[in-house]
Amino acid sequence: MKTALIKNHLQEVSLFKDLSEEEIQPIVDISQLRTYPARSFVFMQGEPLDRVFFIHSGKVKINKTDLSGKEQIVSILEDGDMFPHAGFFRKGNFPAHAEILETSELIVIPVGQFEQILLTYPELCMKMFKVLGEKIVDLQNRLEEKILRDTYEQIVMLLLRLCKSNGEQVGEWYKLTTHFTNRELANMIGTSRETINRTINRLRKKDMIDTDEEGYFIIKLENLEDEII
Repeated sequence: MKTALIKNHLQEVSLFKDLSEEEIQPIVDISQLRTYPARSFVFMQGEPLDRVFFIHSGKVKINKTDLSGKEQIVSILEDGDMFPHAGFFRKGNFPAHAEILETSELIVIPVGQFEQILLTYPELCMKMFKVLGEKIVDLQNRLEEKILRDTYEQIVMLLLRLCKSNGEQVGEWYKLTTHFTNRELANMIGTSRETINRTINRLRKKDMIDTDEEGYFIIKLENLEDEII
């Protein structure tokens, strides 16, 4: 039963969806489906990097901590996402913490065995490089935002990113499918909670952002895009 679940899920992942039954079976054979409770850690920053994960269900927060213990949230991952992307063709340690936000089922694949499969199927290897390339572009864009944009624009661009990565369209609005506190938003771009509060209130007065009855942010994407010059 678990083997069938793993295969069905992996066949929906963009990295594997074009593989034949023969090509995907070796990946299924080395995979395990594990359940993690909320507030547990999949791995800690600095531990040996020996596994990669695909989210079957649930949400996972990826965050780093500096020497002073300050948190920097890298991303909030949901169904279908893979992590860490830095897990291939390198030796080292996990670059961040992975914390479970709600009970999650993860497909776990040993890095060493997966690398051998990637090398066996060049087309799959090329897809992997494309995924990694997209992550590099995302990181470059975030660095550019930090250097060239003021704090207000950085917050607006963060909200735009979250609409695409953690949002679903509901009419003319986008609803963020993860509950973000202002502190968590601040930790994503290295600003203060007070600055986030002021910016959210400013955008709320412009009718660009609101919260629904469950406390999730809803955002007018097109209007918000006009804030970026």
